[in-house]
Amino acid sequence: MAGTELAILKGITLEIKSGESAAIIGASGSGKSTLLGLLAGLDEATAGTVTINGTELGALDEDGRARFRGQHIGFVFQSFQLLPALTALENVMLPLELQGQSKVAELAQNYLQRVGLGARTDHYPLQLSGGEQQRVALARAFASRPSILFADEPTGNLDTKTGEHIIDLLFELNREEGTTLVLVTHDNALAERCQRRLRLDGGELMQE
Repeated sequence: MAGTELAILKGITLEIKSGESAAIIGASGSGKSTLLGLLAGLDEATAGTVTINGTELGALDEDGRARFRGQHIGFVFQSFQLLPALTALENVMLPLELQGQSKVAELAQNYLQRVGLGARTDHYPLQLSGGEQQRVALARAFASRPSILFADEPTGNLDTKTGEHIIDLLFELNREEGTTLVLVTHDNALAERCQRRLRLDGGELMQE
């Protein structure tokens, strides 16, 4: 009905500690991706606050939030979000260049090596399988050394074997880098690997 307010998320209070891994689970339409978008500063909440590393995201303007994401946050999406005109190496290098880092080619090469794509650095996304593209996305996310990584259905477009490999990589890099992981997933195997499972039902956070 016109003029009716739709509340997607209701009364959520949530704290995730540094270095933790948390899975956000729930049925389609329960608000999982909306919550992830708010936590990552991609969307603005109509009420309430989101604080990451002591910074309240709602107090920043759009440019400020973009800068904060570039410095502190990594993303892995179901659709990979790779730039088709750039090679695997260039896709990983791009955010590092935007951060003004030095030796970006060497750093990008190192992370591609770590995800098993050291021999595929000059290939374009369309020359890579879905699993390889997701590994490029992982390398890109972790190469910028984010303090927190948000992943939206990171295994959703992958077969079971490839999905398991991506899960192993996520947690391997989480352990090595101490990166906080916040994942939206329908994948029970992935959710079970996380230290915490947060269930959304009708926009409300249920008991873990």
